[in-house]
Amino acid sequence: MKLAKAALAGLLAVPAVVGIPAVAYAGSAPGCSSAVQIGTTAHIYSGGTTFASVKQYKGCGKNWAYLYVWSGYRSTHSSWNACVAVGDNTSNSLEGTQCRSKSTEIWSLGANTLAHCTQAIGWIPDGASAKTSERC
Repeated sequence: MKLAKAALAGLLAVPAVVGIPAVAYAGSAPGCSSAVQIGTTAHIYSGGTTFASVKQYKGCGKNWAYLYVWSGYRSTHSSWNACVAVGDNTSNSLEGTQCRSKSTEIWSLGANTLAHCTQAIGWIPDGASAKTSERC
């Protein structure tokens, strides 16, 4: 349990990387076509290359995290792993975590956190991470 809390604290402490225009356009959150982006878009970098964009959405009474692996990274790598979750800063927890291998897009599960301060967090297991701006 202490290890999980330490990992969460580390992910929540990662500064958001901004200033790069977003090029990934998410479709719809699973089961929620009315989700809209909230907060900034963050970017994960790996080996000097933009690995992925991370965004937070709200809709259908939930928060959602979204990760899009950039085509430039996909075109030069045959495999990768990535995870995305809603970081609930009110309860200091990760909600709706989803991890995938070789997926272009990953949506978190919907999190019942609209009344909390949240941000989307994306990461490469044992690697780089990024988080969007906090939304309360």
